[in-house]
This record gives sequence, structure tokens and C-alpha cells, in this order.
Amino acid sequence: MMKPCFGTPGITSGLVLRIFQFLCAAASIAVMAASSGFSSATSFWIMNCMEILTYLIAAMGLEVLWSLGLACLDIHALWVKKDLQSQILLSLVVVGDWVTAILALAASSSSAGVMVLFVRDSELCKLEPILSCSMYQISIGLAFGAWFWLAISSHTVLWLLASLS
Repeated sequence: MMKPCFGTPGITSGLVLRIFQFLCAAASIAVMAASSGFSSATSFWIMNCMEILTYLIAAMGLEVLWSLGLACLDIHALWVKKDLQSQILLSLVVVGDWVTAILALAASSSSAGVMVLFVRDSELCKLEPILSCSMYQISIGLAFGAWFWLAISSHTVLWLLASLS
């Protein structure tokens, strides 16, 4: 058995990474849900752009569930002092991490593109005062933060899986 590195599942640093993922993703959802104008867009064009922001909420919801589940697994492993370095378990975690990371990055990037359109290109945020664009930007920033923590975890677990093979 090799010495566990930072972010390995079943040790404290792995739990901390999962908690940061969970907190950033949950905060992203909360900020978006608390913003005004998200569910009351009137124009067809604005509503289509808002669907991309809805994709962000769905991706962050998946990340909340995934990171919370793995945090609970880490807590259990720490509690009973169980080693989580099984090839089958790590393979499942790698696949789940990478799928979740790709969805989170795609949602964050597309939402950031919509915000560039709203803020800079069309100046829609100035024309439509009901849209709280600053809240959307905070939510997108938190989503990128959640993706960042997930990227660290996924690379660590992939590296660990490769070293076990």
C-alpha cells in the first residue's frame, strides 16, 4: 500500500475537497435561486438564454449530490478506519468525477458566455432592471469554484487509480 497523497478518498484532505465542492455548488444554486428575474423573464430571446442558466443549476445539483455522497463515504471511511483504495471503487469514482466535472465546466462556461452577452454585447442588464446580473455572475463564479475543487479531486483519484494498476 502506498502512502496516501493529498485528496485521496478516505482521508481528511479528500473529505475537505468534497466539502468545498459541495459548498461551492450549493452556494451557486442558492445565489441563483435568490436572484430576482430568473424565473420571470418575459422575452422569448431572454427566456432561451435563461435556459442555459437553468442548465447550470442542474449541473450544480448533480455536483451537490455527487460530492455529498462521496463526502459521506469519506466520513464513513474515516470513522471506521477503512481503506478506500480498491480498484473497483476508484474506477467508479473516477468515472463519476470526470462526468460531473465535464458537465460542471460546460454549464459554467456556457453560462459565462450568456453573461458576456447580457452585460457587454447587448447591455441587456442595463435595459432589463428585473434581471439581477450581478447575482448571476456570483453564481457562475461559485460554479467555476465548484468545478475547480472537483478537478483537483478527479485528477488525484485518476492518478491514484493509475498507480494501483
